[in-house]
Amino acid sequence: MQLFYAPDIVPPYHILPEEESRHCVRVLRMQPGDELHLTDGRGSMYTCRVVEVDARRCSVEVVDCIREFEKMPYRLTMAVAPTKNIDRFEWFLEKATEVGVTEIYPLLCEHSERRTIKPEREQRVITSAVKQSLKAYHPVLHDMMPLRRLIASGFDGRRFIAHCDRSLGERPYLGDVVEKGENALILIGPEGDFSREEITFALANGFEPISLGHQRLRTETAALAATMMLSMLNSLHIK
Repeated sequence: MQLFYAPDIVPPYHILPEEESRHCVRVLRMQPGDELHLTDGRGSMYTCRVVEVDARRCSVEVVDCIREFEKMPYRLTMAVAPTKNIDRFEWFLEKATEVGVTEIYPLLCEHSERRTIKPEREQRVITSAVKQSLKAYHPVLHDMMPLRRLIASGFDGRRFIAHCDRSLGERPYLGDVVEKGENALILIGPEGDFSREEITFALANGFEPISLGHQRLRTETAALAATMMLSMLNSLHIK
């Protein structure tokens, strides 16, 4: 199955952009009549047939469409402080997309060592992972968001903050407190963790403190571990 990302598709016909056309014609060597798939990133999975082979403007015809293709039974929003080494953050974006995530907020925190990202580059990482893992939903990547602004904003679901400050009280294991089918927003801090003031502010605004285990995890590992926990919980008993 060959999947292409086409957020602007309007059936029944679609022309692939130049980069995708070149991949289709020169790499995959597709011919008229060959089948491929397109997704708009919003849940629609289109089965298409190649109509005209052109390395700059390959045209296809939609022959079938599945709506809400493999839609997750929950919404997961991950708010993660980008790592100093951007490759690690991009690794998280790739793997979280493969596993299943709805929205991603890059966080700006007091201890952040990275205060900017390149949105276009990060979008390409996510799009590549969408195509590789055959997803019909493209995660939404938001602009860099100050932690306190995100905490103060609304969210329809449970809100969690993963932190390492044991002096602030009990931190139950995420896997023991989240329920199957629940929408969740999870905050993951920078390499130096959240500051005590940030944690206190989050708790005062309804966030639940959580632990991701006894191990000391890097930021990107912690973020992926949380993503995996919710995916595994929601995959139980699926036939």
